[in-house]
Amino acid sequence: MKSITVNLIMNGKAITQSCATNTTLVELIREKLQLTGTHVGCDTSQCGACTVHMNGRAVKACTILAAQAEGSEITTIEGIGSADDLHPMQSSFRECHGLQCGFCTPGMIMSAIDLVNREAELDERTIREGLEGNICRCTGYHNIVRAVESAAAKMKE
Repeated sequence: MKSITVNLIMNGKAITQSCATNTTLVELIREKLQLTGTHVGCDTSQCGACTVHMNGRAVKACTILAAQAEGSEITTIEGIGSADDLHPMQSSFRECHGLQCGFCTPGMIMSAIDLVNREAELDERTIREGLEGNICRCTGYHNIVRAVESAAAKMKE
């Protein structure tokens, strides 16, 4: 397989990484860079577990080739906060019990941050529609919606 070199800004740090031409962004993130917070659920862009930010917008990393991300700024769940300094969305998911098994949570949080950054007014319907591409098999989404509402208030302060 032919190899390429990809240059990215990953969670604020410049990286240069060689990979096969058919390597997806999620494979690069998880396997080459060992950032395992980004999950692979379906490999078909249906579940949203692999959602990251590319140049500030939420994207499903299983549908983007690493080569297509050349020169981009990528932010994964590891890049938005730490155990000692949670992002407001992470904090709200914890406080509002917006997670159960946690598998979908990183992608859900990354999508929710993008949603809050894009939408001036958020109500329950807008949040549910905005997170439509992220599947959670454990919850009824009620606490996830509450978490996004809570975080949106904190993020807009």
